[in-house]
Amino acid sequence: MEAPYMVDVTSATFEHEVLEASQQVPVIVDFWAPWCGPCRTLGPMLEQLAAEYQGRFKLAKVNSDENPELSQMFGIRSIPDVRAFRNGEQVDQFMGVLPERQLRAFIDNVAPAPAEAARLEAAALRAEGDIAGATAALREALALDAGNELARIDLAEVLLEAGQPDEAAQQLEGIRQNFDWDARVASLRQGIGYARSRGNESELAARVAASPGDLDARLALAGALAARKAWREAMDELLEIIRRDKNWRDGDARRQMLAMFNLASSDAQLVSQYRRKLASALN
Repeated sequence: MEAPYMVDVTSATFEHEVLEASQQVPVIVDFWAPWCGPCRTLGPMLEQLAAEYQGRFKLAKVNSDENPELSQMFGIRSIPDVRAFRNGEQVDQFMGVLPERQLRAFIDNVAPAPAEAARLEAAALRAEGDIAGATAALREALALDAGNELARIDLAEVLLEAGQPDEAAQQLEGIRQNFDWDARVASLRQGIGYARSRGNESELAARVAASPGDLDARLALAGALAARKAWREAMDELLEIIRRDKNWRDGDARRQMLAMFNLASSDAQLVSQYRRKLASALN
């Protein structure tokens, strides 16, 4: 079966062909046997996809009858049994035959397309605090696939975090509606609005102190606080509006608070605390 991106593997070659190779490219291992009917269905599907994906993953075939040591090592009890490896470690598996759509989803999760791989790299860089690196990786993802809307939304979020609301807004232009990300996009647009229209925080605070019932001033103060990511203080102002008038401006304070939950999502404890406070204020 040896062909580009495909290899027959034995106990003697497993470490080199699978574990070491997976440091460079994901390796999907198919444990099979000649007498196995489902294996004769799954095997050609995997081989066809390995050829189609052109090196995004390597397919390694293990004849479980001829390599009982490997079957025992991985606890193979039923075949076909498929294992996925990255960086020398198993990361996923399934048994039996999957429909092609599910099989593609399995492979895409293990061996993402180059643009998606760049997007995932950006997420890791951002988690490490490397905003510049994350921005560069997201630009690379969009250069590879301009239609990757999740990468575009991620880039808008990173740009907003870096204090570039105008470019963040440009990235969101033309994003199609989709239930999976509509709320996130709405929150980002709200955040861009905060960043662009930051009011004089001290003047607004003085107005609120002089007239606590001035809900317009209180809402503007919440926006000014949100513009510098003072989420706790901003949400306190929105909560006070809700406590005074739940339906003020058709619930604008509640909508903005929900947007802030998304914008402040990196502080899960804070968001959880204020979700409870919002629920209490609405009851």
